[in-house]
Amino acid sequence: MNITIQTVGFKESNHLTKFVNDKVEKLFHQHPETIRVDITLKEGAKNNPTNQWCSLYLSHSGENQFVKHKSASYEESILLCVETMEKILRRRKTKKVNQRNDHK
Repeated sequence: MNITIQTVGFKESNHLTKFVNDKVEKLFHQHPETIRVDITLKEGAKNNPTNQWCSLYLSHSGENQFVKHKSASYEESILLCVETMEKILRRRKTKKVNQRNDHK
């Protein structure tokens, strides 16, 4: 379980680090083939109220996935990224199961 957090333009707080680890660990528990997750947090344009960006890069066996979201807070952006990644991984798993069933 390898989680890397990179912040651009600000210093991450302990609260934010703990929040990221708690949410991203779900991906490791639900999808054991996950190797590592890289999280990048950065602030966008100052005049935009939804300028807190989160990008999530997930490495797992087979192929890698990338998701990027923005919102008014980093916590909300992180939640959106994790939820989207869970949907992608569920879709991928369903597709693999269906392919196996088609070959029988």
